[in-house]
Amino acid sequence: MAWRQLLLICLSAVALLSMLREGAAVSVALKQVAGQEAEDVEEIFMQESDALNFLKKRSKRSPRSQDEVNVENRQKLRADELRREHHEEQRNEFENFVEEQNDEQEERSREAIEQWRQWHYDSLYPSYLYNRHHI
Repeated sequence: MAWRQLLLICLSAVALLSMLREGAAVSVALKQVAGQEAEDVEEIFMQESDALNFLKKRSKRSPRSQDEVNVENRQKLRADELRREHHEEQRNEFENFVEEQNDEQEERSREAIEQWRQWHYDSLYPSYLYNRHHI
């Protein structure tokens, strides 16, 4: 029984290694076929040596240059400006919505009052409420 398990493990390892080898061959072939894509990748990513030199050049504790500080401040100011514009736009939209709702409510109540007046007015004796003299 143990030799069957050992044989099964060996066969699965051989199958896995052959699949990994084929995958590596396919990825190498894709890199060779897609030369333009490889150039695009080179434009996006820097070489490993350049990246190491960059990391060696500036550690976490080293002071930032004035250019870096200026760029960071400009980014923060731009983000604040965009946030302020967004909030102002949201506030204006809400104010317009509330104003429209109030106008609609006033129109509905005015119509209801007008209908009540027409219904209760008998043309001889106008309602007491509407003939009061305000002093």
